[in-house]
Amino acid sequence: MRSFRFGALAASLLAATLMTPAAHAADAPAPLRADQAKFRELYKEFVETDTSITTGSCTALADKIEGHLKAAGFADTQITRFAVPDHPKEGGLVVVLPGSSKTLKPILLLGHLDVVVAKREDWTRDPYQFIEENGYFYGRGVADMKAMDAIWVDMLTRFKSEGYRPKRTLKLALTCGEETSWAFNGVRWLAENRRDLIDAEFALNEGGGGRTDGSPEGKVIQQNLHVGEKVVANFKIEATNPGGHSSIPIRDNAIYELSDALVKLRDYEFPLMLNDTTRGYFAKLGATRNDAIGKAMLAIVANPADKQAEATLNTDRSFHSMLRTTCVATLLEGGHANNALPQRAAAMVNCRIFPGVSFEAVQKTLTDVIADPRMTVTKIDDRGPLPKAPPLTPQILGPAEKLVAKYYPGVPLVPVMSTGATDGIYLEAVGIPSYGPPGLYGDPDGNGAHGLNERMRAKAVYTGRDFLTDLVKAYAG
Repeated sequence: MRSFRFGALAASLLAATLMTPAAHAADAPAPLRADQAKFRELYKEFVETDTSITTGSCTALADKIEGHLKAAGFADTQITRFAVPDHPKEGGLVVVLPGSSKTLKPILLLGHLDVVVAKREDWTRDPYQFIEENGYFYGRGVADMKAMDAIWVDMLTRFKSEGYRPKRTLKLALTCGEETSWAFNGVRWLAENRRDLIDAEFALNEGGGGRTDGSPEGKVIQQNLHVGEKVVANFKIEATNPGGHSSIPIRDNAIYELSDALVKLRDYEFPLMLNDTTRGYFAKLGATRNDAIGKAMLAIVANPADKQAEATLNTDRSFHSMLRTTCVATLLEGGHANNALPQRAAAMVNCRIFPGVSFEAVQKTLTDVIADPRMTVTKIDDRGPLPKAPPLTPQILGPAEKLVAKYYPGVPLVPVMSTGATDGIYLEAVGIPSYGPPGLYGDPDGNGAHGLNERMRAKAVYTGRDFLTDLVKAYAG
């Protein structure tokens, strides 16, 4: 159509046509298979059940999931509910689909039901309504991570109702507390108290998936296999002062001292680091790109001291974070009265620590960067044990590569180290390797996960569902 030239009348008629409802047919969702339509309803139910820490309940969603599992034929003995008395709304469940093998260890499917808090007044749409517009699903949790949660539940209920019996036993653990550091964490509790329930040869968790080129068409340019991650720790930087009356100010001011310290932190870059996973990521992905970023990826693998390559990669926020430990100020507090000099000022600094770097080393670096004896740097909390990168074996990589070639021809599968954090660290701490499989995918901007107007491409969800079903079958035998 673009090669034709229209006169004024034709152009007017075309514009009028485009304004009619019929012209929006291209925006309408494609017809769904019966199994996809059923899955969509399950996904909708997950998103519309508020599971945030402030106004929601993971236990309420776990109740609904238990109902779906029993309707599919799972016995009471195959479903275990868990919670602790002081966190009744943060309950979860484990369900087991027995395999035929008595010798092969199980596979654990893992998902967290909780979501980041979302306020209606901040969002364009109601965050707890499942809305489909222009090829996207919108709602809190559609990307992180209720799409995968719904896929896991849909998969096991189909397997059970269809009579499919894998060789390996399949376990599904749906938990709460991944998105909050102060709440009950279900995976940590299971690892420390009911290891028998989740014992497995390996786990499939969030953190993998692919990435589009950011175009409206959403061309997939890579698929990732999540292998290892950073660990999270929070540090408090604090200045104290005798204070005094605000009518007689002096330069020795706790708020000014804290401000000076944060400027130093802002301007500091932790040293570049690489490990086997990130080397593989940059080497494999760099070979597929013919731009400056691709050349920098290859250069940094060949020579980590290449400052020009580092500077190029640092222009991408994800690559910058993947190459080092990062620390950033996230919360501020200070002062006690409008008419008084501050006696105390503090900032919370959130650090994402590269594997192999200790909490103590990061704390010392922060102290050295601030270089002010009037300031204190204290580790407030951490998200768990220091992570252990799981091995990238042919058993894990082979089936994933075959399915990426089938579903996404020509798209590379690359190992990736997550710059965020998942509950996989609690599994790896007790000897259960955790991987984030490919299959689903998102846009370069993160699709609003943890932010406003979270979204997920409908095509990505439906394709990812089929992909993950085939992948679990391949792993389970």
